[in-house]
Amino acid sequence: MTAIKHALQRDIFTPNDERLLSIVNVCKAGKKKKNCFLCATVTTERPVQVRVVKVKKSDKGDFYKRQTAWELRDLAIVDAKDANKENPEFDLHFDKVYKWVASSTAEKNSFISCIWKLSQRYLRKKIEFVNVSSQLLEESVPSGENPSVAGGDEETLDDYQELSTREEQDIEIMMDACEYAISNAEAFAEKLSRELQVLDGANIQSIMASEKQVNILMQLLDEALNDVDEIELKLSSYEEMLQSVKDQMDQISQSNHMIQLSNTNNVKLLDEIEFIVNHLDLSKGHIKALQEGDLCSSKGIEACTNAAEALLQCMNVALRPGQDKLAAVRQQQQMFRELREQFARRLTNHLNNVFVHQGHDQSSTLAQHSAELTLPKHSPLHRDLLRYAKLMEWLKITQHEKYEGLTGNYVDYISRLYEREIKDFFEVAKIKMTGTTKEGKKFATLPRKESAVKQETESLHGSSGKLTGSTSSLNKLSIQGSASRRSQSSSLLDMGNMSASDLDVADRTKFDKIFEQVLSELEPLCLAEQDFISKFFKLQQHPIVPGTTVEGEDVDGLMFSKQSGIGGDRTLSGTSEKDMVRMMMNKIFHCIEVELNNLIALGDKIDSFNSLYMLVKMSHHVWTAENVDPASYLSTTLGNVLVTVKRNFDKCISAQIRQMEEVKISKKSKVGILPFVTGFEEFAELAETIFRNSERRGDLDKAYVKLIRAVYLNVEKVATESQKTPRDVVMMENFHHIFSTLSRLKISCLEAERKEAKQKYTDHLQSYVIYSLGQPLEKLNHFFEGVEARVAQGIREDEVSYQLAFNKQELRKVIKEYPGKEVKKGLDNLYKKVDKHLCEEENLLQVVWHSMQDEFIRQYKHFVGLIGRCYPGSGITMDFTIQDILEYFSSIAQSH
Repeated sequence: MTAIKHALQRDIFTPNDERLLSIVNVCKAGKKKKNCFLCATVTTERPVQVRVVKVKKSDKGDFYKRQTAWELRDLAIVDAKDANKENPEFDLHFDKVYKWVASSTAEKNSFISCIWKLSQRYLRKKIEFVNVSSQLLEESVPSGENPSVAGGDEETLDDYQELSTREEQDIEIMMDACEYAISNAEAFAEKLSRELQVLDGANIQSIMASEKQVNILMQLLDEALNDVDEIELKLSSYEEMLQSVKDQMDQISQSNHMIQLSNTNNVKLLDEIEFIVNHLDLSKGHIKALQEGDLCSSKGIEACTNAAEALLQCMNVALRPGQDKLAAVRQQQQMFRELREQFARRLTNHLNNVFVHQGHDQSSTLAQHSAELTLPKHSPLHRDLLRYAKLMEWLKITQHEKYEGLTGNYVDYISRLYEREIKDFFEVAKIKMTGTTKEGKKFATLPRKESAVKQETESLHGSSGKLTGSTSSLNKLSIQGSASRRSQSSSLLDMGNMSASDLDVADRTKFDKIFEQVLSELEPLCLAEQDFISKFFKLQQHPIVPGTTVEGEDVDGLMFSKQSGIGGDRTLSGTSEKDMVRMMMNKIFHCIEVELNNLIALGDKIDSFNSLYMLVKMSHHVWTAENVDPASYLSTTLGNVLVTVKRNFDKCISAQIRQMEEVKISKKSKVGILPFVTGFEEFAELAETIFRNSERRGDLDKAYVKLIRAVYLNVEKVATESQKTPRDVVMMENFHHIFSTLSRLKISCLEAERKEAKQKYTDHLQSYVIYSLGQPLEKLNHFFEGVEARVAQGIREDEVSYQLAFNKQELRKVIKEYPGKEVKKGLDNLYKKVDKHLCEEENLLQVVWHSMQDEFIRQYKHFVGLIGRCYPGSGITMDFTIQDILEYFSSIAQSH
């Protein structure tokens, strides 16, 4: 083992500046015996680092290599397994538990003992040794072991001191003087011993020779001691003198301290008195203002306001500890509380009287607004009340229950006032819309059918629910053969039992102005009242702090007394002041939304197209209100009403589509331009005017798409069901009208539908022309159709004349039946028939006649070509020429 240790020291640890102190031959427990060595090492440089190193032989077995190293400070537990019996197994607990089996128990004990010594010397955090004999941890290295293994080398290293340079030089000189110092060490040692004895003798003789000087020195020391005793006696006497002076100075110091303490107490007492007098003193003028101040004049209100603020400052003074126990302070605070109660009661009564008085003055002005579409202004009332705004803030802070009572009283009273004003205002608006007087009499200029609207208005008046324009009783469409374009569109506009003749542009413009006037009057009214509430009741700054005591109850947030009725139950915890403003506005203007919905329902009953005006106007006012304050009462209310308007707009579109689907066709008259086609034209013209530069353009575009698809679908349906007028004529005329309308209005979202209408018009025109031209030359058409059929079957064109049914004689016979006069007569009958099919409104007769002329000439050329190819050299020709055809068509058109 010693040889292995030296080899490991030389090959592994010396190059790393480490010394090997202990070694044990081990293998892992429970595995094949692959021996390795655990080594305890220390570094030779400071600070010393102690490690446990695992070393094993290389795979070839000719040298050792370092495999793993652990710092000793990371070792937590050493477990020897059994302290009483010899057992080669032991565990080392580093980051995990390593189980080892030593080659012998002696090596294991030696290694553990070395670890214990190193931990005791170098580690602050001691290692826990488990199942280790206490004798092993205390005794030194067992006999027979090399001391260097157990740590002796380390102690030797600590006692060793390196020779200085001079010592090395002296040893070298001495060894040079004795040439045999190296060859004969014993002789050299004897010489050094003899010289040491000579030196010791010389030292003893020198000491003995100096005895006289030592005696003299001792005598001097005795004399010095005597002098010291005398000095100590003098110092003692001086100390006694100074002690009496010290006592006197202590008395003087104590007296000065008491004087200084007295002065300090007097200053503090004066400061306390000045603090109480300055902060708890309310002037006589303020007291008089609070008790008797005039709350009607501006000067008196200002004096009361200053006095109330001064009182609040006195009551909010933060007293120093103990001051509240002074009788004078308690008496002054009691006076402040009585003044606060007295002034709060006086202020509350006065403001309640102001509410009533101002309200009566306001009610007296209602008569002058009864016949006008204007709302009374409340600015004088607001201006007078705002003088008390600071006093309301004081009341809110000091007497919250009275503040709540005033708030509830104001809301209750002003809501009734506004309700009367707003209902009268909306009644005037309804009268102006329907053209009836408030007493139910009709103006002389009113149409007869407006009596139905009057009845509808009377049924709407006073209703508290939302009204919607029902279209369940709409008249079904009927087609009038000789009606004008205006009357044909009446079915689409026949909303709410009102005929289109009553709903001209002037009526709609009047409704638009009235509705805009209503919104323009409501908007400043609501904004002015909300601004007043925020300023007067001081509700625009902070949320109310929870925990305010109101009428003996601990409540959270601002609440109103039960008689106010705002919001029903008390508000939830943490209600913000903005929420309270909104709640007050909801209570004050609770009738606005109801009246607006009633007005919207009436407008929708008068004419469903009014929903277009209302959608645009309401959207604009909602946008304006949101820009001012998105969370305001006005913005919220108008937004709710806008939902109803949008719903009515959608109902209007749905009703028109439903009317298209319910259209009935007269079997005795021609169809012409369908009423819902002209109705769509008027709707589009009106909508384009109303929605120009509107934010709701997207809603109109969606409605356009729905309507145009319904128009297309129902035009095809009517054309299919038509018995009097050919299907192609119905499709051609109506899609030509739609194409003209869309081209004129230039509606960008319907560009695809415009192209589709043009295509349908062109296709059905061509179909109608081809179908109609087959009748004047019916036999000739059938003959040449048979010729084309034979050619299609594979017969050569020059061999068709050999077919019995299509020989030259048959051809001459058919051509002979159609001389020029007969052709002209047939075309004249065709013109009359086309004239009966087409309507005058669309004026397509000449267009169709010209298309027929082109198609007839094309057929003529086709027939002539077939004769030339199938009957070559026969000399057969038609009885009329292209020039004759042009003359026939022209003369027929001019004759009619």
